[in-house]
Amino acid sequence: MDPSRRSVLGAGLFSAAAVVPGWPDVHDRLQRVQEDPHTRIGLPEVSAVISMTEHMSDLDDKFGGRMARPMAAAFLVNTIVPALRATAGEEVKNALRSAAADHLYLTGYMAMDEREDGLAQRYYTKALELAGSAGDHLTYCTTLRGMSVQAVDLGHGPLALRLADAAAAASPQAGPRMLAFLTGQQAHAAAQTGDRAGALQRLKAAETAMDKAESRAKAFGSYDPSAMNYHIGQVRYELGDIAGSIESMELADRLREPAYRRTRVRYNAMIAERKLAVGRLEEACVDWNGVLDDYPLVQSGRCDDRVRIMLSSLRPHLGNAHAREAYERGRALLRTA
Repeated sequence: MDPSRRSVLGAGLFSAAAVVPGWPDVHDRLQRVQEDPHTRIGLPEVSAVISMTEHMSDLDDKFGGRMARPMAAAFLVNTIVPALRATAGEEVKNALRSAAADHLYLTGYMAMDEREDGLAQRYYTKALELAGSAGDHLTYCTTLRGMSVQAVDLGHGPLALRLADAAAAASPQAGPRMLAFLTGQQAHAAAQTGDRAGALQRLKAAETAMDKAESRAKAFGSYDPSAMNYHIGQVRYELGDIAGSIESMELADRLREPAYRRTRVRYNAMIAERKLAVGRLEEACVDWNGVLDDYPLVQSGRCDDRVRIMLSSLRPHLGNAHAREAYERGRALLRTA
């Protein structure tokens, strides 16, 4: 099976007019696939899908979507799709649909990281269908939130807010960590639309929920104080507080686990961009050089974008030796990538 970007769902362009699907629209409405009577699966096969998805998520965090997604796409087509067609009891089928939805969500995130944004939307939509069919609110809400992250990253604030609100509305009895996970994204999207009061209100709710989550035993999931401070930094930036956003983003970096290399590249590049914006050129160059230490190890379209922004930002400052050094280094590495 050729796992190229056009072989699974097709590419296409990101649609800012995408319809926000509600839970009733996807719950129990997955089109029935033709069952293969010669193949039967059980919970061990479901566990294998979950384990592979977790492993590919680790690879994505360290090395970027462009490296990991072909493997995820091949596993989807060669293993998950045949399993979805296999004979199984209803409990196993629902567990598999849930695991498959999570894998599709991850694969969509990888496609977004490649800057294949239309393809990412298609993966996300299929993830919603499978999550709804399995009755899996968690993956459904997480996927809607992922779609909001994609939209806000592309500058589609109103769509990002609608998606974030839909994710929060569909989450029944969310615990404090999940509430912070959803509300932090609502705050970021609201800030991008210029809704200062709404953004700050949601940010306060996210911080309160995060405090409650951290006072308990650690729960599974990646939303942690580092992610919370990232959202604080993004809200501050969208509302015009660049210095405050730098402070929050630097705290997020200090709290971040070392394994998240791709995140470190992207977010530290943002810190450098913002330091340059407030006149801290040489500090920005130090940060950009740190970014360039990690950049060759990550295969990510979004990281490529940040290096391109670095080059365009430094071009007017090439009379400064620090800026010129970072510029020449970045240009050589981007050309290699």
